[in-house]
Amino acid sequence: MTDGGALPQQVRYHAAWVLPITAPAIRHGTVIVEGGTIVWVGPRDHAPPAHGNAHDEDLGHAMLLPGLVNTHTHLDLTVMRGLLEGLSFFPWIRTLTAARAEVLNATTLLDSARLGVIEGLQQGITTYADTAPDPAGFDAMRELGVRGIFYHEIFGPDPAHCDSAIESLRRTIHALRPNATPLVWLGVSPHAPYSVSDALFTAVAELATDLQLPLATHIAESEDEQSLVVDGDGAFAAFLNGRDIEVRPRGRSPIAMLEARGVLSRRTLLIHAVRADATDRGTIAAHGCGVAHCPASNAKLGHGIAPIAAMLDAGIPVGLGSDSMASNNRMDLIAEGRLAMLAQRAAAQREDVLTARTIVEMATLGGARALGLAGSIGSLEPGKAADLAAFSVPLTAHPVYDPYDALIWSMAGTPALRVVVAGRERVRDGEVDGCDTDTIVARVSATAARLAAWKSQRSPR
Repeated sequence: MTDGGALPQQVRYHAAWVLPITAPAIRHGTVIVEGGTIVWVGPRDHAPPAHGNAHDEDLGHAMLLPGLVNTHTHLDLTVMRGLLEGLSFFPWIRTLTAARAEVLNATTLLDSARLGVIEGLQQGITTYADTAPDPAGFDAMRELGVRGIFYHEIFGPDPAHCDSAIESLRRTIHALRPNATPLVWLGVSPHAPYSVSDALFTAVAELATDLQLPLATHIAESEDEQSLVVDGDGAFAAFLNGRDIEVRPRGRSPIAMLEARGVLSRRTLLIHAVRADATDRGTIAAHGCGVAHCPASNAKLGHGIAPIAAMLDAGIPVGLGSDSMASNNRMDLIAEGRLAMLAQRAAAQREDVLTARTIVEMATLGGARALGLAGSIGSLEPGKAADLAAFSVPLTAHPVYDPYDALIWSMAGTPALRVVVAGRERVRDGEVDGCDTDTIVARVSATAARLAAWKSQRSPR
């Protein structure tokens, strides 16, 4: 779906505001790109002269910033947007699992993932950290020319099945690895404590080390998970006992359990980390792990508010994540950042907790740090990859006293005007290049109708 043609020798992007992230905002700024790399950032009046077949892109009254980094997605679940409303976490995840197994297939999952990437691109997202047990997200990211890590998920709560599960994962990674690209590559993800045994956690960490793969896991997300790990009790414990899987306390906390199983040794991406106390935060920081903060999903499923202000104070890299559309409904990192700041201030009952600039950094460089990609993306600096997102400043954001404040407080829901990944334009005036969006939407809608019929016929469990 993407154009593989040669890139212009030089493109000069001009905007009312340029937000480099690692430097102060620039009024009437310019970013110059050659090939897939940023070569100059600064005031437009000071820009070096154009050369060769240079092309000027005047974005007008817009904010130009690094492409947004979504540190946690389930792209293949986009088709489940709105399907599972009003369920508590245990029945929510059980219904999701059943719907996926009984209704969806490789074709429908791929269309769902394509729609997820399209939505993200239209909201300025250029990098995705996707987790799934099938390669739909991997394929969709490659097709649509975005950057990302596909963390192949593995499940296995019964330790008796650990060896067969890890061999299956090894074969899958071996089969997928030749399809990795300079933009999209592979990782592994033991799903969560309620779906992965201690033995399998250790085995996946060892495999990740052996194959030099990034690692991610859902952790410290819910009260039911906390009860399972700490007390060997709760809804997940009852479910596992019903499958004749022994349940016992596994650690002082979910984070402590991961450390004991060697999972934190790979600078692991920790997804959610809602229940991370001061001791846990020290552990996370000591291992150099990053956190994917998903405030809308955490709130919608009633999990609580992750202590991200304290995490940032501890030096932990924190990025923003949308989670799946089954638990969020929107992939809008600007809105996600606004919610994150509001929740932190409400929880602390203080108006000075976090700043808009900190939140924008979380959506860009913070996410890059959490994924181990800060050397190449996340800020507008010469030598970094040309991943860019521009947003026109709407009437509702005027006047602009500070661009960071305007972006977070006033521009949630604003679609991206222009999106560039590795120097290639992916979105112009809100439209994704080289993509038949209407056809994909129609196919996803047909699948959604089948999911709705399935749900209506399914007896309560």
